[in-house]
Parts: sequence; C-alpha cells; structure tokens
Amino acid sequence: MPNRHKIFTIACTVLLSIFLSSYRTIASPKSGIFGSTEYMSTELSAFKKWNDLRTRHKNNLIRDTHKGTFNLRTKCRMSSNFKCLYDEWSELVGILKEESLFKKMDAINRHFNQFDYITDMANWQKKDYWATLNQFFNRDGDCEDYAIAKYYSLIELGFKPQQMRIVIVEDTNLNIAHAILAVYLHDKIWVLDNQISTITTENNILHYNPLYSINETAWWLHKRL
Repeated sequence: MPNRHKIFTIACTVLLSIFLSSYRTIASPKSGIFGSTEYMSTELSAFKKWNDLRTRHKNNLIRDTHKGTFNLRTKCRMSSNFKCLYDEWSELVGILKEESLFKKMDAINRHFNQFDYITDMANWQKKDYWATLNQFFNRDGDCEDYAIAKYYSLIELGFKPQQMRIVIVEDTNLNIAHAILAVYLHDKIWVLDNQISTITTENNILHYNPLYSINETAWWLHKRL
C-alpha cells in the first residue's frame, strides 16, 4: 500500500506536467470541493485511462430501439437475490425514473455499495484499470469503478455529465489514494462514496484531500492550503 508521501509525489508530478501542458485552456481559479481551490481545463487528451474508459463504455452500449434504453447485457452474473445483475440494475433504474433527484442519488449509491471491492491487480493484473459499467457488473471493482458505475447510472436517470465529476483524493485517514463521485446539485456538492453507506455533502467529510476531478467536458486541478 503506497504511503502518503509517495502518493503526493507521483500525483503532483503527473498533474503538474498535465497542467503545464494545457496552460492555455486553464480558467481562473474558483472555490472547489473539500475546501480546495480548483483550476479548470478543457484539455482532456492526457487522461488516457478516462478517455479509453469512455470509448469502451460507448462501444458496449447497444441501443434498444423498442424500449428506448441502453442495453449493456452480455453475459450475466447472478446477484445474491439470484437475479442477473444487469436486470436488477435495469429494474432499479426504471423504478427510479420518476423519483426525486436526491432519492435517485441515494438509491444508486446504496445499490452499488453492495458490490464487492476487489483491487485492480487481483481483478485485471494491472496497477490501475478503469472498468466500464458492464465490466463492473461482471467482475466488481475498486474505488474508481464504483464512482464510474454511479456516474453512468445517474446519466441514465437524467443527470447531466456537467453536474458530476470523478474526484481523485488522498484519504488522509488511511494514507491512500481514493476515488469518489461528486454530484453538484442545488448549490451543494454531494458525495457518493463506496466507503460511506449514505450520500452526504462534501463539507461533512474532513479526511479527503482532493488531487483532481474530471468529467466528459473538463478536468480540475485541486490545491488546498
């Protein structure tokens, strides 16, 4: 397990390099998540894992013209309720369509937090691999895979990509890198986290130091004094 110094040395070096290479697209700093100052850039080409994930996810989507929904069903793993995990998710999305935005977030967070945590090395024999929603159904995943699954599920429920970000943080309690989903709604930032059973606002979490956040339109470098 990497220590705190190593996490920041590697992360800061990489992010600084990306930041400097895209300086022309950097917007003015603003207040950001977890008490940080954030610097936005629309230059996403350096984020190869994120871009590759998005391409693979798009390729997995098969438009069901009869139902008007996306179909991710290929092979099917059974849940503890002896249901196909895709079918179970699809039923939940259907039930939540008419619910409030808050209930959608809470239900999706609870649903995916039931999945088993498994490291990328054990799952994919790679140090860091960003799995698609379909892959998460079939093989579970680690922290960023939970966040990605929630991200795409909320898009299915009408949330806009611009409302959400995958946020890479340092967990200062455990001295490890971690990933969560942040949802910007009603002038609050809601955190969907596989380590926290219920959704909460970012001001209630004191042990996360944000490094960067990303969605389909931009990425943000976070710095906290």
